Amino acid sequence: MRNFKKIIAVSAVATLSLAACSSSGSNDSDGKNADGVVTLTVGASPVPHADILRFVDEKLAKDAGIDLEIKEYTDYVQPNVALDAQELDANFFQHLPYLESEVKEKGFKFEHGKGVHIEPYALFSKKYKKLEDIPTGGRILVNNDPSNQARALLLLEQQGLIKLKNTKNPTLLDIESSPKNLKVVESEAPAIPVQLPDADAAVINGNFALEAGLVPSKDALAVESGENNPYANLLAWNRDSKKVEAIQKLDKLLHSPEVASFIKDKYPNGEIIPAF
Repeated sequence: MRNFKKIIAVSAVATLSLAACSSSGSNDSDGKNADGVVTLTVGASPVPHADILRFVDEKLAKDAGIDLEIKEYTDYVQPNVALDAQELDANFFQHLPYLESEVKEKGFKFEHGKGVHIEPYALFSKKYKKLEDIPTGGRILVNNDPSNQARALLLLEQQGLIKLKNTKNPTLLDIESSPKNLKVVESEAPAIPVQLPDADAAVINGNFALEAGLVPSKDALAVESGENNPYANLLAWNRDSKKVEAIQKLDKLLHSPEVASFIKDKYPNGEIIPAF
């Protein structure tokens, strides 16, 4: 009986010890652990978004009491789906027009920060060195998601390759004419760099161009202007997130002088431009 009581006592102590260990590593309601650090899981495109987040995590986050877990995505659909499902605390891959179109179409309840950087859209060709070399009846690729397609079409119009009957969120149906009777064809944004050799030219998103080794300032036939550009990429998060205080700290860090300098140093050829 005496031994049985000892076993109970030891078991109770062990249970209390395990409970204490468990609570010391757990997070409270606003995501802080016992050391007061909040871990944020952030979805991002590999380049340049994840690069920028890694810089923040390595150089700035610790002093702000946050720790970043970065999850990379190569498409434009899953980061918002994952954020809405609360698999992510925030995402960093999109610009405001795209975010607004997603919210309108899918009913997401997201908040967002101000623009962090701009990835200039550019027109590339593996066949021609100048715009005027693009042949009559040539085939031009543009991306197929609505807000980014509008951006690509506006670049083509600015270069005199097409004329649009509507310049507010235009689609392929808004192409009124083309001096060279160009065929403008839509495709998935990540696939366009791979398809580029088979087209006469293609408008490619900045991050996908970088991943494909294309430098807009050196390789492009035409580059989108960054002046008054509404397509700056930003941080987004759930409106009712319990980690909103930590997310806002992250957003502040993304607009710091250190991040601006990192972007300029990392992308000296203007592939990526700070938006602040």
